[in-house]
Amino acid sequence: MPSGLRRAVGTVRWYVRELLDESAYDRYVAHTRSHDPAVSVPSRREFERMRTDRQESDRPGGFHCC
Repeated sequence: MPSGLRRAVGTVRWYVRELLDESAYDRYVAHTRSHDPAVSVPSRREFERMRTDRQESDRPGGFHCC
């Protein structure tokens, strides 16, 4: 694959991950480890559950799709 195409694919992949917030767990792990390397980091599944719980508790009446 030519380097220009590879770079374009990488840019699109990065953009989609940011747009869909797929990189939130990666940022969370990096932040947690940089502040306290000895702390236990939750799995991706546990992180997503915590995130969903927080989002549901922030909205009056619970979760709303729209």
